[in-house]
Amino acid sequence: MATGGVARLVCGRWSKWVVLALWIVVLGLAGPLAGKLGEVQENDNSAWLPGGAESTQVAELQRQFQPDDIAPAIVVYERAGGLTDADRAAAADDARALAGTEGVSGQIAGPIESPDKAALEIIVPIRIDSDGWEALPDIAEGVKNTAEEGAPAGLDVYLAGPVAVAADSAGAFAGIDGTLLYTTLVVVAIILLITYRSPVLWLLPILTAGVALAGSQALIYLLAKHAGLTVNAQSAGILTVLVFGAGTDYALLLVARYREELRRHEDRHEAMQFALHRAGPAIIASAATVAIGMTCLTLAELNSTAGLGPVAALGIVVGLAAMVTLLPALLVIFGRWLFWPVRPRFGTPEPTATGVWARLGGRIARRPRRVWITTSLVLGAMALGLLQLNATGLSQADQFTTEQPSTVAEEALARHFPAGGGQPVTVIANAASAAEVSRGLAAVPGISEVAEPVVRGNLALIDGTLASAPDSKAAQQTVERARDALHAIPGADAKVGGGSAILLDINTANDHDNRLIIPLVLLVVLVILGLLLRAVVAPLILIGTVVLSFAAALGVSVLVFRHLLDFPAEDTSFPLFVFVFLVALGIDYNIFLMTRVREEAAAHGTRRGAVIGLAATGGVITSAGIVLAGTFAALASLPLVAFVQIGFTVAFGVLLDTLIVRSVLVTALNLDVGRWMWWPSRLSHKLDEPGDRTGTPLSSSEPELTH
Repeated sequence: MATGGVARLVCGRWSKWVVLALWIVVLGLAGPLAGKLGEVQENDNSAWLPGGAESTQVAELQRQFQPDDIAPAIVVYERAGGLTDADRAAAADDARALAGTEGVSGQIAGPIESPDKAALEIIVPIRIDSDGWEALPDIAEGVKNTAEEGAPAGLDVYLAGPVAVAADSAGAFAGIDGTLLYTTLVVVAIILLITYRSPVLWLLPILTAGVALAGSQALIYLLAKHAGLTVNAQSAGILTVLVFGAGTDYALLLVARYREELRRHEDRHEAMQFALHRAGPAIIASAATVAIGMTCLTLAELNSTAGLGPVAALGIVVGLAAMVTLLPALLVIFGRWLFWPVRPRFGTPEPTATGVWARLGGRIARRPRRVWITTSLVLGAMALGLLQLNATGLSQADQFTTEQPSTVAEEALARHFPAGGGQPVTVIANAASAAEVSRGLAAVPGISEVAEPVVRGNLALIDGTLASAPDSKAAQQTVERARDALHAIPGADAKVGGGSAILLDINTANDHDNRLIIPLVLLVVLVILGLLLRAVVAPLILIGTVVLSFAAALGVSVLVFRHLLDFPAEDTSFPLFVFVFLVALGIDYNIFLMTRVREEAAAHGTRRGAVIGLAATGGVITSAGIVLAGTFAALASLPLVAFVQIGFTVAFGVLLDTLIVRSVLVTALNLDVGRWMWWPSRLSHKLDEPGDRTGTPLSSSEPELTH
């Protein structure tokens, strides 16, 4: 049987060395560029906000009132027994000293004394220069050190406001690339060692994935540097997990098929050609599904989500290229001894034909309808946890898994001052309507105070103090009321922005993205499955199992978050990210299984083909699922609730998918529906082998799996 020119080219006796040499050149060129990816990351608000949002427009218009991008740092002084004159003098000295500090731009407000005479605050405007978000931690530390140095004994000093939050976030993201990379490497290495039981073989998939990661990081760096691609710490971190997780999945499928073919072919080059020819379409279809699914994210309104799409898609494409070229070349270069101590010798029987997955298939075949109905009901019950889903966003205090200095500072600030004093609602309107807009803003419930308008040219800037915490739901509702009231003023062209407005616009954009992208990804997956399997019924059934699996994983995860981990809510992007990762990646296992079932059904009929397909792929799908779950679980090593939620849910969902949905539910459906799975293709007319009503696996006396 012809195996195709590409397979022969990749693993030929001489061409394998050419492939290796080409990848060495790629690594040499990509390595230095990959190390620069952090230089082009954008982690300020513009990298996250939707471009057309009202809060984004306000941020742009504010530059007419201040030449630099400004973020406030709020120094809070607190004495439990009441302030002393020495406390007041120290705060005044700090205000004068901070005026000349590097990074401070504009007039410092304060010291402002609280109504209860127990606290003071100084509002320090910090310039966000070309270094942006990354420079704020050092500036924040300098401001706090200045305030602490002259503080009298017993006076507590805190740093609150957006600058303090940015400093804590930077600390949480510090070393994200290294932390995720090393954690992922350890997880993948351990799982591959257990899977292969070889002291050497596990190195090749990891080495290939590492080369793919460097190549994708270099390509993304060039696109971010010269083509305007948005990259932030979130997308860079997820890239590492995706390349290692998905890449290792493809490696496991290829190595498993290669090991099968080594038992049938004495020449390892020929065995690899057959392995690539048979496994290649499934691997390519899987990667295409993930890449296209991720590309759908570019339609998102939220910049951070839209930027993740091409970053993830490029990582998958480069990972695919490495796994179907570099890895096969390395495997045939090193030879059979890589599998030591369990080397697949030519002519030996294929162990999967009578292994645990073959036995499981036989048991499912006895009552397939009862199995798939029962499994579906259990998964449906697990999905009931969705009733407690609260993806309305995380407050500042809830964003981290550990208590952060900025959270403690905000609590101190709220004890003595209006909750929204440091992060006002900012309104920009036509100067001619400034007075009317000020009165309208003051009348909005939830606004406790309105500052005098500041006029520049034909525009006026008006700040309103929130009565509630700026990161609260109440503050966002106040913004909505302010927009309704001020938009109604004729000729004012008022726009409402500020920190609370940013959170509101992010939530609104996420709602839009969920409604658009989730159905689109399902449609893309359905089309790819239809083209690959050349059927209508099978893709529809498989999509149903994917959605059920996603709902069950999400339901259980929400219960864990609420009742075990004590997370009060989920990040607004949580459902979309989990859906895209679970569906786009989870469909891989459908493709791995169903392409093999289709191949065997052509020779033995669908019922027997279903059991043979499970026997042949059950082990590799389980191993791939464990690897992918382990890589996503590495996200939980970061002290950020959003990452912990995504990592846990995807890891749990992948395990549920591989161990239950693919192995039990889909196999039972294959056995019950039978040849009609392939309708309307010609395969739907192929009857099962005579007398075969159970899908019993092949015995050792029957022919081995066909190729």
